[in-house]
Amino acid sequence: MRGVDHIAALAVEALLVEVAATPKPGLVDRANNGAHDDMDFFTFQASAAALAPYFAEFARAGAGHEHLDTLLAQLRPIGCRAEAAMYARTGGVNTHKGAVFSFGILLGAAGWLMAHGGRLTADAVLDAAKTICAGLCRADYGALAKDAVPTTKGQAAYLAYGLTGVRGEAEAGFPLVRAYALPLYRTRRAAHIPLNDVLVDVLLVLMAHNMDTNILGRHDLAMLHRVQGDAARILTLGGMGTAAGRAAVEAFDAQLIAVWVSPGGSADLVAVTHFLYEMEQSDMLRSM
Repeated sequence: MRGVDHIAALAVEALLVEVAATPKPGLVDRANNGAHDDMDFFTFQASAAALAPYFAEFARAGAGHEHLDTLLAQLRPIGCRAEAAMYARTGGVNTHKGAVFSFGILLGAAGWLMAHGGRLTADAVLDAAKTICAGLCRADYGALAKDAVPTTKGQAAYLAYGLTGVRGEAEAGFPLVRAYALPLYRTRRAAHIPLNDVLVDVLLVLMAHNMDTNILGRHDLAMLHRVQGDAARILTLGGMGTAAGRAAVEAFDAQLIAVWVSPGGSADLVAVTHFLYEMEQSDMLRSM
């Protein structure tokens, strides 16, 4: 299906666009490696290329599956293969594990909607994601004892803080993207603001609201709240649209690098936002 390949390509584009946005506080971008010593801009490009065939496979799996509420079982093995390909290409570095999960769900949802005559709007895809992931957090975390030894960062965040991370976002239909990121993205793109600056501002609004388990994996709740407050403050300065805001973003980048903070969960949602926006704007998909 031509449309399936197109939405998969848009997802790869989203990964490439997200990493290119600069400056991104604490994250790998074109200027520096952020709070990372094992990856750089080129690592992310190689990782995105390695994931491309699996993104197409996610979308085809959705298109070929009959029932949306049983699709997750078809998507998860593809996700495992995608992760293995990522690690093989990056030498064991986790560049896109969270993004593989999110895009696996979203591409499966979009593929299913295409095959079943659904409209490819952001709301439709996000609603379909909710159906795909219904009961996911209970299934993955519900049986964990409070004194269990966590084997993943996601389990650690759940046991320590009750946070469900990317699983919870997906099961709820990506509410941070729907409520905060997409409205801002649409407004700024309609105003013809440079794409780079739109992406950075969307990152800031996500950082201001996201209970980012990537930050908690390295630090604690106090640090997360500090990062949220600083991101919100920079937005009140005008973000990338003002000289004061731009200077504050650059200072924020240096600050997060110094304390080794990487808001990777928010970065993944920036890519999701770009993907959903471009999917809605695609003339080819609208004509199908």
